[in-house]
Formats: sequence, structure tokens, C-alpha cells
Amino acid sequence: MQQPLSLLFVMDPIDAIDVDKDTTFVLMLAAQERGHHVHFCELADLSVEEGKPVARLRHAALRRERGRHATLGEPRTLAIDDAVDVVFQRKDPPVDTDYVTATQILALCRRAIVLNRPDTVIWANEKLYAVQFPDLMPATRVSRRIPEFVDFLAKLGGEMIVKPLGGKGGEGVFHLRHDDRNLFSILEQVTGFGTRWAMAQRYVPEVRRGDKRILLLEGDPIGAVLRVPAAGETRANLHVGGTPARAPLDDDDRRIVERLRPHLERDGLFFVGIDVIGGRLTEVNVTSPTGIQEINALEGVRLEHQVIEAAERRANARRPA
Repeated sequence: MQQPLSLLFVMDPIDAIDVDKDTTFVLMLAAQERGHHVHFCELADLSVEEGKPVARLRHAALRRERGRHATLGEPRTLAIDDAVDVVFQRKDPPVDTDYVTATQILALCRRAIVLNRPDTVIWANEKLYAVQFPDLMPATRVSRRIPEFVDFLAKLGGEMIVKPLGGKGGEGVFHLRHDDRNLFSILEQVTGFGTRWAMAQRYVPEVRRGDKRILLLEGDPIGAVLRVPAAGETRANLHVGGTPARAPLDDDDRRIVERLRPHLERDGLFFVGIDVIGGRLTEVNVTSPTGIQEINALEGVRLEHQVIEAAERRANARRPA
């Protein structure tokens, strides 16, 4: 019988999660079902003492009951490397100063395995990581200068998507046309009047049929869901009303996965979600990829157990024989 592991989930407040949709919740539940010790903390619970990463953690007992889904033990402040085998960093964006500092603290772990690898999470912006593969993406421009976006819009024929680099769940995403009276106002807001970088991409009409989220575990696809936008809505994110549908992988998807696999392995990106529209890669989500519960419901699977099993293999490989 496998010796239980100690798993720490660094995440948003646990009392606010949706037990029917949240991926972190089912990862925690699966770890508990597999006999492991599950602990919870927020970013503010991390600190450093004499060069060692420390967490004010609480044991979590999980159940699938809305409003009563987590019972937390008393907080204990412990050195992470002494108390924890695996850390799942699952705090949602934005990747702001607090997020970066917390990630840098987790990067100090020497025995505990942190998933995804902290140094990569810091530089692998969810929008920018994908630009390493321009031939897989729609035409893309990253800038903070409004005139450059206006010129790019003209080159694309007068239609594009613009989004902030640090957003999540479709926040701040706009479908722009050259004749939009609010064009400059929207670009001012997205760029913070030219003080923040943003991304513009060619509008891919196939988004009306859906935005495909493909979950990759150690570089291999384990499931996918098609997020179909609501009528009158550009964004397909489930968070803003998109409808989940089954999404078998096609040749374009497999081609994208094969290109990304060695890069994900090199960069220590254990569990990611890539977004594909019309056979074109648009994002690589590395912070807290979601979609497990929707895929489970559509396919009759329990992908969370595959993720925890892979973490078990990594932790057990580090244990002395």
C-alpha cells in the first residue's frame, strides 16, 4: 500500500469556490480519496524564515456539499520542506506583485515538489508563452502603444480581438472593428492609457463554433472541452456563459500538442490548459488551468485522479528506497 503524501494547495479562499465547477476542489478531493493529507493556504500565508519557505497551513477535509464543502483544521506554521511532499500552486490570475512574490517564495522549496515549476510560472505569461509558436497562432501583436494596435487592426482588414496580458476567464476581452465608435476608448482601457501591455489577435470566426480547451498532463492530452459562446457574446469562457460540449481532438490539435510537448517538459509545466480556436493556438494557461469537471461530466471520467497519480509518481521517485 502506498504511503500517504502531504499535499499543500496554495489557492484562493476555499470557502468561495464552486464545488460543481472548480478544478482545484476536485484535485483536493481526489487526493483525499487516495488517502493523502490535504492542506490549504492562501498567498498571504506564505513567508520565509532563515532562508526556508514557510506556510501557515490548515488541514482540509473535503466533501461535495455546497456551502459545507471544506472543514479546516487549526492553522499551523511549518517549514514547507519539512511538512509537505507536493505543493499545487493554484491561485488564479492576475499574476500581480503578490502572486510573483508568493511564487518566488515557493521557488525556495528544496524537498517539496512545486507544480507547476515556480520559476517558469513567473515568466510564462498565459498569453505570451504561446508566442514562441507564431506559426501555430493567429496573427498576433503585443504592445502598449495604441497607434500600433490601430495599425495592426488595419493590416488585419479591420477586425481583431484585444485582451489584457494578465486577465482570466475572459475578463477584458473585446472584439474590435475599425468602425467601432468606442475603438480608442476600449484601447485606452485595455492598455491603461498606454501604460500596460496588451495582446491583439486576428479574429478567428470559428470561435462561434467554440473555443477548445485541451488539458495537458506532463505534455500529454488527457481531455478536452469545447466552450461554445452564448448568442451575442464574443467570449466562449464558461465563466461568462459559454456552454461546454464534447471536443474530440483533431489533426490540428495533435499537431499543436506535439509541438508544445518538449517545451512543456523542459520548462517544468506539469499541468496546463491550451486554448485552440479554428485549429490555431491562442493561449497556454499555466497558473490554474480549469475544465476538469466539465470534461468529467461530458466524458464520464475522473481526470483529477490522473493528475494526482502523476504527482504521486514524482513524489515517490524522490523518496529514499
